[in-house]
Amino acid sequence: MVLNYIILAVAFLIMVGAGYLTYLNHKRVETDKKRPAIAIWILGIIVAAFGLSFTIIPTGYTGVLSTFGQISGNTLPNGFNFRIPIAQEITLVNNKQQDMTFEDEQIVSETLERNTVTFSGVTVTYQINPEKSAWIAANVSNYENNLVSSSLVASAIKTSSKTLSPVDVTNRSILEPKAQACVQESLDQKYGEGTIKVNKVVINNAQFDAEYDEKIAQKQQSQMSYETQAIENKKNIEKAEADAKVKQTTAEAEAKANETLEKSLSKNVLMSKMLDKWNGELPKAMGGDGGMIFDLSALMGDTSDSSASSGTAKTPAE
Repeated sequence: MVLNYIILAVAFLIMVGAGYLTYLNHKRVETDKKRPAIAIWILGIIVAAFGLSFTIIPTGYTGVLSTFGQISGNTLPNGFNFRIPIAQEITLVNNKQQDMTFEDEQIVSETLERNTVTFSGVTVTYQINPEKSAWIAANVSNYENNLVSSSLVASAIKTSSKTLSPVDVTNRSILEPKAQACVQESLDQKYGEGTIKVNKVVINNAQFDAEYDEKIAQKQQSQMSYETQAIENKKNIEKAEADAKVKQTTAEAEAKANETLEKSLSKNVLMSKMLDKWNGELPKAMGGDGGMIFDLSALMGDTSDSSASSGTAKTPAE
């Protein structure tokens, strides 16, 4: 476009020169030599016509050719393209990635569990298929601002949120791809498949109502209490298992020691240990054959008394 203006400016200067030359020729008398101004006029017209007969389409754009308002079905590629001045016009269509932002709009929807959720800060990044540029220019009015409408995006986001749980609907890695697929499907249904490609959908905010936030807080508190109790129970179980293991190890050690001790004891060893601990006194009681228990100390006392009496009685006789 800049080159066109430069060429038209050159053509204008040429025509100004041709006009000035015509004025000088008009002032000269017939005997004076006149310079031909018509050739300069023709050159200026040719340069101006050339400046109006082409359009350079930059990279990332395509051109739509219209003849007296009738749009051609063929899309012009980027680069140098000719047109008939005045009769034809080339309109540029942007085929680069474009962002359609809905910052101030709020989209109220529901989750799979019918919880109310509000979305805001939505941005849709899309591209127009270069082969469909002419069709869009011919069939979509004000396509620069109206191609991806807010109502279409809102409907697609509502559709996607109703298939997600409350946990997933606030997870952008799950919500945004789902919303992107729904927006793409809606655009395909409206304009035809392959006309517009949705590259990304960004949803900055997703908020539930106050009642749901309170329920979530209670649920989180219950979950924390449950996890704390589970940890405590696990510690108690581990301690009980450890105590049982210690007792089992101690019992096994005692059993083994008793077994070793039992194997090492013999009749002579037991007699030796008994004699080592005997204080020289006879047992005071012994069991009889009939299972009766006799007090040996009484008998031993009677015997001692008899011996003492005998010894005493014998002395006077002597």
